[in-house]
Amino acid sequence: MEKKEGLKLTEEVLDDVLAGGTILGGGGGGDPVKGRKYAKIAVEYTDLRLIPIEEIDDDAVLLTASLVGAPNAKDQFMTARDLAYTIEMIKKNTDLKLGGIITNEQGGEASVNGWLQAAISGLPLVDAPCNGRAHPTGVMGSMNLHKQKDYKTVQACVGGNPETGDHVECFFEGSIEHTSKLVRMASIEAGGLVAVARNPVTAAYAKENCAIGGVSFAIETGKAFRKGLETSVEEAVKNVCEFLGGSILAKGEVKNFSIETTGGFDVGYAEVDGCQLTFWNEYATAEKDGKRLATFPDLIMTINAKTGEPVTTAMMEEGLEVYVIGADKKNLKLSATMFDPELLKQTEEVVGKEMVSYL
Repeated sequence: MEKKEGLKLTEEVLDDVLAGGTILGGGGGGDPVKGRKYAKIAVEYTDLRLIPIEEIDDDAVLLTASLVGAPNAKDQFMTARDLAYTIEMIKKNTDLKLGGIITNEQGGEASVNGWLQAAISGLPLVDAPCNGRAHPTGVMGSMNLHKQKDYKTVQACVGGNPETGDHVECFFEGSIEHTSKLVRMASIEAGGLVAVARNPVTAAYAKENCAIGGVSFAIETGKAFRKGLETSVEEAVKNVCEFLGGSILAKGEVKNFSIETTGGFDVGYAEVDGCQLTFWNEYATAEKDGKRLATFPDLIMTINAKTGEPVTTAMMEEGLEVYVIGADKKNLKLSATMFDPELLKQTEEVVGKEMVSYL
């Protein structure tokens, strides 16, 4: 009988990765309720395994599975078929010999991006996410491909409600920058969200440019957090801070909360016990008494102080009692794009805070 390699993905592992992934989303990375919906189908559908990249041949072609949109957009619509069809579109429109699927980042939905696609297509699900935390722009999850002048990408995106006439299916070929902008525009036309398959690379390239073991790290983060929850929310928060080498930055009611969906992104501000937070999908800065406590790509995250539920920026609301936690970037599994001043400058401009100098 064939010996199965890798970590078997069960419902218990799914609970861990959704908790840990949502925390590592740093305010973005999607909704774990939606993440569970399709990942649960995937683990029930087949004997799905998370494969270490070391077990993948160097010349195997890996595709990134992603979701693109504004988490707070109200008209999002997506089906299991949409997710699976992105892989079919790549197969139809290219002659690539696909050898595996990776996710673009970590988050409540992002950590399980590709699970359903791998289950249905039979392609290996590889533990080499483009990034080990969530990030706002597509280029941040591009494995530094935007610096490869001769690299041309392909991107397939599907989403939107057919009944309202918002359904789109698009295939783009070109530079990372231009095709990413087109996918972002497609997500707006589709009501705020599209499933995407994109950026084919060899496993050899991924080994040099991805956050190797990032999904396993999300699973371990979730384990630490859920173990603490068995005792109390406070214990869970302490546990996860200890695991991430982080700390509690503030605890209290959310005040002066604002969120605006613009250009396919959620931009906003919140205060918790004098700790001022800015975000662009993900939390970008945390400051208190004029002192900078954390700056993206450091992890900044909020956790409901009563229920223990990790709170993304799209779930945030005025008056909610939360813990704000922070962890240094050096304690996370990050890709090289997270240390690119040019990419960070864009975030700096959106949230109006000095960030590059904190790299």
